[in-house]
Amino acid sequence: MTSASARLSPRALYEEVAELLRQRIFSGHLKPGDWIDELKIAEEYGISRTPLREALKVLATEGLITMKVRRGAYVTEATPKDLADVYHLLALLETDAAETVARQATDAGLAELAALHRELEASLPDTARFFTLNEAFHIRMLELADNQWQLQMVQDLRKVMKLHRQNSLQKAGRPEQSLAEHRELMAALAARDGARAAACMRTHMQGGLEAAN
Repeated sequence: MTSASARLSPRALYEEVAELLRQRIFSGHLKPGDWIDELKIAEEYGISRTPLREALKVLATEGLITMKVRRGAYVTEATPKDLADVYHLLALLETDAAETVARQATDAGLAELAALHRELEASLPDTARFFTLNEAFHIRMLELADNQWQLQMVQDLRKVMKLHRQNSLQKAGRPEQSLAEHRELMAALAARDGARAAACMRTHMQGGLEAAN
């Protein structure tokens, strides 16, 4: 038992550090282009640089950190093409999921989405809560579509999208426009209209991309 715990603890540490840094990036405390001061962060967390560097490798595979030769680690700056590529893939995956949910989800599943949508409606003007609930809505929809590979790809892509969430949230009128798009989607889902749900999601993704740029 002791040897197993010893083997697991280093991995648990770097994963914990990765999550702490991930949340600092998503919250905007570490912004796109910021240099990661390894010595300062290691001291702040009371850890050696080894688990920190392992954590940075994890974030690099997620696209959140960019490693630059002889310069260290930086929070990724997504180019307009990067964002366009991410939203293109999200649109393909989530459009398919919306169509599947409209046609196949149980009434209980749709009721869950409706409840999340009501929370989303009530969340403004708290944009941070709005974003959290919006993501929860999208992820729950993917879960109801019941394709684990589709869900995993969307979760990875949304991590990159979150790098620029402040841009989209602060764009005048975007949260309200997003809510209007959600209302159209909810109507299509309630009507069990797969083609209409897919079209609504496609429009929603396009609106998100325009707001992020």
